[in-house]
Amino acid sequence: MPEGDTVWLAAQRMQQALAGQVLTRSDFRVPQLATVDLSGRQVLEVVPRGKHLLTRIEGGLTLHTHFRMDGSWHLYHPGDHWTGGPDWQVRVVLENAEQQAVGYRLPVVELLPTSEEGSAVGHLGPDVLADDWDLDVALARIRAEPDREIGMALLDQRLLAGLGNLYRCEVLFVRGLTPWTTVGAVADLPALVEKGRRLMLANRERWEQSTTGSLRYGEMHWVFERSGKPCRRCGTRILTAEQGRQPQARLTYWCPRCQLGPAPAPSRRPARRDRPIGRTSYRP
Repeated sequence: MPEGDTVWLAAQRMQQALAGQVLTRSDFRVPQLATVDLSGRQVLEVVPRGKHLLTRIEGGLTLHTHFRMDGSWHLYHPGDHWTGGPDWQVRVVLENAEQQAVGYRLPVVELLPTSEEGSAVGHLGPDVLADDWDLDVALARIRAEPDREIGMALLDQRLLAGLGNLYRCEVLFVRGLTPWTTVGAVADLPALVEKGRRLMLANRERWEQSTTGSLRYGEMHWVFERSGKPCRRCGTRILTAEQGRQPQARLTYWCPRCQLGPAPAPSRRPARRDRPIGRTSYRP
């Protein structure tokens, strides 16, 4: 699932391409919006909210989209060949005189009054990448359940919005804690949360998502998707196991030597390649 920095970068690209421009065409390929026509309306702004994308449009409308596991927005010039996937995966097209924004595999596509955006994103905690990020509010929400596993708390978008599986695995490695450590047992929760935010801030303006400082393929992550490979610090084999119950369960990676705390028996899943998560494409 794309992380908050992926959505942030998508919002910046779409803001540059669409904001202030009048739509010459819109094409919604979801049943509930099939007859909607936004042509003639100006796009006011495109803003991220955690892992949600809000495209505000003249007339008090907001297009709310969410990437979930593999959705994405791609930008093209009119007449370009679309490369984001087969046509049947296109969910929405927004076009102006110079740019086309094409949404692929978007599981959430809804048009709502801008005044009612809270119905879509009001449940979210403080946005990790927002300028008005509120650490104190995020900490209070996390600490409200001291017996909860920290690995699951960091994924709960109601507590803090935008941080996903990649960054929670990586920040817990950097801070030396297993994901199964309880919230109440985390000695310095503010430092943990702020470290996660800094990792995301460092990556939000580029395609690569690196937590190690290296941008070389295969060297960007400490533990994420490195099951069975040696730890970059101590050489111990990286372990993996599912954490949580379905449908919230996530495959978790950790080093049993560098990360202290409780942990289950590792799974027998094969190692996965260390690769960057796909980002929204942009063609200037």
